Amino acid sequence: MKSKLIALALFATTAAVVAAYPLYEGSGTATTLPPQVLNPPANAQPQIEVAFVLDTTGSMSGLIEAAKEKIWSIASTLASTKPAPEIKMGLVAYRDRGDQYVTKVVDLSHDLDAMYAKLMDFQADGGGDGPESVNQALFDAVHKLSWSVRPDAYKVVFLVGDAPPHMDYQDDVKYPDTLAAAQRKRITVNALQCGQHSATTRQWEKIAQLGNGQYLQVEQTGNAVAIVTPYDERLAKLSAQLDETRIYYGSAEERAQRQRKVEAADKLHASSSIPSRARRAAYNASPSGELNFLGEGELVDDVASGRVDVSSIAPAELPESIRAMAPEEQASLLKEKIERRAELKGEIETLAEQRGAFLKQRVEELGGARDSLDHKIYSAVREQAAKSGLSYEADGLAY
Repeated sequence: MKSKLIALALFATTAAVVAAYPLYEGSGTATTLPPQVLNPPANAQPQIEVAFVLDTTGSMSGLIEAAKEKIWSIASTLASTKPAPEIKMGLVAYRDRGDQYVTKVVDLSHDLDAMYAKLMDFQADGGGDGPESVNQALFDAVHKLSWSVRPDAYKVVFLVGDAPPHMDYQDDVKYPDTLAAAQRKRITVNALQCGQHSATTRQWEKIAQLGNGQYLQVEQTGNAVAIVTPYDERLAKLSAQLDETRIYYGSAEERAQRQRKVEAADKLHASSSIPSRARRAAYNASPSGELNFLGEGELVDDVASGRVDVSSIAPAELPESIRAMAPEEQASLLKEKIERRAELKGEIETLAEQRGAFLKQRVEELGGARDSLDHKIYSAVREQAAKSGLSYEADGLAY
């Protein structure tokens, strides 16, 4: 898999950067980084890292539900540039002091299934007293997420909320200081306001200005495009069937970790909407979605690519389901999985293309979607990602 080979090729570079990173973070420039990081190889896979800083207080229920529906569309939209980028997403959910929590941090990862499974658990609650802990949420997004040190990576935060920050907490790091640190890390910060509260507007506009980002505004529900298509149900079923072709191997600890990935996928198949599962199918069948679909230590892909010979794997590192099989039975099963996976991916790609065409036509018939959450995020991404050499079509939004 290309992304894995590139990752291996850049491993030494990444290790070399770790020591230099404090200098990079504090200097405001990238001049202290090693030359190979300042000038990544021409064939290096583009990197996109997106963090959503999301108000989860009671007034945000509509937007939270919209986010649960649209994460896979956003991922597919990000994946539409060429060459296919390596995509990571993270999440900082926030409320306020005195609520059930102040912030909850989900680190940046290729494993969008795990992030989505955690997003599904968030319900709007608390708040109701005006300002929220926006300062803490932005601080955690900039300092607690594992941002790349590659200067050509597109790194972006979307602050999403409807209430201004508490500026009266004496022990807070105020957002101007945090946004200065974001600039040093080359992180763009956009501020997306839900609703039209004037006090929030003033602060969100200032946050966007200091974050070198955009101020965006949507209605309280997010105005997300929600159109059911004739292809959704079939794509949702194919998504589950594609997951069933995965076989994980490795040490007991590694297999336990990979089992958690399987459980996250099972959770979303059981609990998320059919359209959301259809969007996930389309993303997972794309080159950028491969890392989310496979994760690490996936035997079928490793054998199909020639990276691994199953006979070279210690029996204790194989899953129990195939450990006792004779070598020819293992080979037969893996051949069957490889062929089935190719068949499923082909059907998903065809249906996803048809679904996309259907949606674009329906959106046009409805007069467009310029006021939607989808369009606002895409417009910002399209403009900002160009600075990292990423090009997106004017009508390239995936719904």
